[in-house]
Amino acid sequence: MEQLARTWWLVLIRGIAAIIFGILALIWPGITLLVLVIFFGAYAIVDGIFSIFSAFQQGVRSRAWLIISGILGILAGLVAFIWPGITSLALLYVIAFWAIFTGVAEIMYGIRVRKEIENEWTLILTGALSVLFGILLLIWPGAGMLSLVWLIAIFAILYGIALVALSFKVKKMVPKS
Repeated sequence: MEQLARTWWLVLIRGIAAIIFGILALIWPGITLLVLVIFFGAYAIVDGIFSIFSAFQQGVRSRAWLIISGILGILAGLVAFIWPGITSLALLYVIAFWAIFTGVAEIMYGIRVRKEIENEWTLILTGALSVLFGILLLIWPGAGMLSLVWLIAIFAILYGIALVALSFKVKKMVPKS
């Protein structure tokens, strides 16, 4: 847990990236599918890389869920870049399944470290928000691209805020030298 506290800034960067992504999506709601694909792909890859990097800063027992989450994020981002011309419905499903799988991974990680970290609810909350977001996308796939942009933006901002809150909780755990 000490390693997580020392790398609190990685969680902070993930949160800030999510907030920036969400704000950009709100500022330009009429963006084309290609731009949305690029925004999503870049965010998913950066988030995945930081998740994997964080995993190798953790103990062996905590590592698997972060690695799974990171790999899924990188794969989702690569799919978005390799097939930028995919339809909005296909993108919607890629985003929905990515959100569900990474959310479950984060919930499992939060449960696993609940004895090692105080107020682990922020980590579990980010996972729950991600799962809820993915399920909502699957339930209402025909809501249209503009609705998808707004939904993605709101999710990213809430998710980012939860990660930023988690980073500051974890930062407080850094042992005093």
